[in-house]
Amino acid sequence: MSNDVEKRWNDPQEMRRATIYAGSVIIVAAVAATVAVVLGSSQADACRDAAFRICKDPERLLIAIAPPTILLLGGIGAFVNTYRVWKAGGVWPIWQGAGWLLFALMLVYFTMSGSVLAS
Repeated sequence: MSNDVEKRWNDPQEMRRATIYAGSVIIVAAVAATVAVVLGSSQADACRDAAFRICKDPERLLIAIAPPTILLLGGIGAFVNTYRVWKAGGVWPIWQGAGWLLFALMLVYFTMSGSVLAS
């Protein structure tokens, strides 16, 4: 067991690993959103009267569901790493912060994309 009273918050190697992990997950989610927008806007002529530029159902679901799902899975992966680092006696709060960051971004994106699904 680790002594939680005395936490070592300074571990550059663990901080670098968590930052690269969270950044990679965010980039993959951004690429997924960009691909969905490009796929959906390639058929913009069919959607002239629609409220959104993307009016086909598969593309709308892809833009609304894919990035939050990637962020959710990334957050779960960060929490799994939190547990592994904690069991090894390392600096686990860094990974927990990465997990909460990914979960918060997931909620923000999902809230913003709710209007795409509503109409």
